[in-house]
Amino acid sequence: MLISGLAVADPHSFDIAPQPLAGALNRLAAQSGLQVIFDGTLVLGKHSPGVVGSKEPEAALAELLQGSGLTWRATGGNSVMLEKASESSGPLQLGATAIVGQELGEMTENTGSYTTGAMQTATKLPLTLRETPQSVSVVTRKRMDDKAMTSISDVAKSAPGIFLNNSGGAGRPTFSARGFDIDNIMYDGFPTSFLTYLPSGEANLAMYDRVEIVRGASGLAQGAGNPAGAINLVRKRPTHKFQATLTGSAGSWDDYSGTLDVGGPLNENGTLRARTVVSRQDAKSFRDSVESDADLFYGVVDADLSDDSTLTLGAYRQKNHTNYIWGGLPMARGGGHLGLPRDTFLGHDWEYSDNRTTGYFATLEQGLANDWKLRLAAMQSKTDTDVLASSVWDYDRHYLWTEAMEQKETGYDLALSGPFQMLGQEHDLTVGLSRRELDYRSGKAWSAFIDKGSNPFEWDPRGHAKPDYVRGDNGLPETTTQDSFYASTRLRLTEPLSLILGSRLDWYAFEDSANSEGNYKVTRNLTRYAGLVYDLDANHSVYVSYTDIFKPQSNKGLDRKVIAPIVGENYEVGIKGEYFDGALNASMAVFQVDQKNRAQDLPDFKGCGSGPASECSEAAGLVRSKGIDLEIQGALTDDLQLSAGYTYTQTKYVNDANTAREGEDFDRAKPRQLFKLSTIYSLPGELQRWRVGGDVYQQSRIRTSGGTGATAWKNQQGSYTVVGLVAGYKASEQLDLQLNLNNLFDRTYYSSVANGGYTPYDIYGDPRNVKLTARYSF
Repeated sequence: MLISGLAVADPHSFDIAPQPLAGALNRLAAQSGLQVIFDGTLVLGKHSPGVVGSKEPEAALAELLQGSGLTWRATGGNSVMLEKASESSGPLQLGATAIVGQELGEMTENTGSYTTGAMQTATKLPLTLRETPQSVSVVTRKRMDDKAMTSISDVAKSAPGIFLNNSGGAGRPTFSARGFDIDNIMYDGFPTSFLTYLPSGEANLAMYDRVEIVRGASGLAQGAGNPAGAINLVRKRPTHKFQATLTGSAGSWDDYSGTLDVGGPLNENGTLRARTVVSRQDAKSFRDSVESDADLFYGVVDADLSDDSTLTLGAYRQKNHTNYIWGGLPMARGGGHLGLPRDTFLGHDWEYSDNRTTGYFATLEQGLANDWKLRLAAMQSKTDTDVLASSVWDYDRHYLWTEAMEQKETGYDLALSGPFQMLGQEHDLTVGLSRRELDYRSGKAWSAFIDKGSNPFEWDPRGHAKPDYVRGDNGLPETTTQDSFYASTRLRLTEPLSLILGSRLDWYAFEDSANSEGNYKVTRNLTRYAGLVYDLDANHSVYVSYTDIFKPQSNKGLDRKVIAPIVGENYEVGIKGEYFDGALNASMAVFQVDQKNRAQDLPDFKGCGSGPASECSEAAGLVRSKGIDLEIQGALTDDLQLSAGYTYTQTKYVNDANTAREGEDFDRAKPRQLFKLSTIYSLPGELQRWRVGGDVYQQSRIRTSGGTGATAWKNQQGSYTVVGLVAGYKASEQLDLQLNLNNLFDRTYYSSVANGGYTPYDIYGDPRNVKLTARYSF
């Protein structure tokens, strides 16, 4: 039938037991196809009597909301939104609108979930975790808040299968998966270069709704890159209903922060919506004389130009400052740790790293006939970095370095996607064009050795004068471009069997304005993707997938031309489970990654010229990574959210110019085993305002070694476990309090280990620390 011109769903069979209201609403959506939009703070602490029997969805919703003090209103687009019922409104009234299914997944904010419903980072198709034939995860807004995460490094520490490595300095993190470093970070699906040798202005999580993660090669989405995986940060969007939160926190070592997040409609019919996030953090450190601060301004507007088209415009500016980005603790002579106190800082209090990033983005989405969609997106970001930093070399002197760097990223993407009918089945297709450009420039450099004969056990970071120095000139830019055409499709061969196929053509070019001999191009590189998914039953699927690897390299061969790109294959076989209508996801996979054509030096330099540029390489090295990947994420019960993952990775040299390395570990400074667990539990009954949880991080040994015979040395960090706790209390409908206790047992450990007399470095992990967070919702 029709009410107010909108279709109302026919009666459905409901079987929803009495339970917390949030869980009951999720069950209602799954069992009927209702789209019910609500703020998680409205339903927190509320219980539902449930509903059983055959009913129209509106009647079932009315029963679920009995006694809750909530009603709903029509928001257009076949959806309704929950809101508080006014005292004079009397009994809950049915809204005159149709309600259609809300699929868990688009935005994770206010869902209270540790999982998501759909993501496109792996295949560029909107697939659920179970439908995606690769190991994929999500760190939702709920998990970020429960763990009090503030940066992308916090995400890496908690995400299954990702290893955070600070061996290049605390302010220059690297992220790795399956034995390889991640060299691209994605923002709303746009890949951007992650230059690990630069001081990092880490992404401020206050502006993001979730982080989608793919482990293994992701060339279909990114093009050129290592076969480690993809990290995709998805920004917050304006909300259909006004909401505002003011969040403040105070933690150990004078760590203070505040965030104001305001969003909602700007006009009466809600076709124009906006959101603003303003954040400030000021912190010291457990290390002597170390301090940092960060500022963020983020603004975004959604405008519904018509019923079928939406324009999104956004901008942000982020500033980060610290006096500790490089260096760390050197290795003891002959190997091992110096055993310095954890608060040791072997730098100077006048060192600095200033990062300033300004970005803009725009998206136009146009709905077409038969559920097809055209999407045009563009982005630009510019990061200016100015650094003065030092590192201890040869145990008793500092190498001081200053430089200014500019990194500008531009991206465009045009995609057409939608379903099509063939052989009695509905299939999905996405085709698109993209362009990516990176301009990098560095200059104003100066460096020198200072503080000869210093004693690390007596070092005072405040006791040394800043030297006079004259900086050099600006450098010339380096430009990297990648133009791409991509296509991916899901073909439903039979009811339980789906075939996912994808391909990508890349035109890749590098131009160095200062040295044209270093220029090179790769034309029409083809990246292939294939996955087969078979549904065993309503809850389980098995899959197999394959994808190509492609990464250009700048090393030159005997002909003084750039050698062939790194290529290879990524294979994965696994089983996935989806339970409680998608509220809980689990997976188990085995994988193998072959990275071929790795540059290796030729032992005979004849014909290579003379001088520093005389080294010649050949594209012949092969590294193989293989292992297993286990994960579970989502709701075990309506009150218990869980994320847990275990990864075992063995990465070895298969072919190398140094034959003695064949069969050896590729990178011993990365752990073979990682186990991570995060939970949050809302207490029942009279304690329903309370929630408690915890997290566990465990990794196996990491080590470095070198030399032979009498000069042999090694340095290592044994396996270790770190435990954290969290407790939250809903003081009122508006005020929420939370206490996080990290490194509960105050375990002393190194998050990275030094290699020789200088870089990389011993970096201590954080000692026991606490953070109190108060969040007020208007």
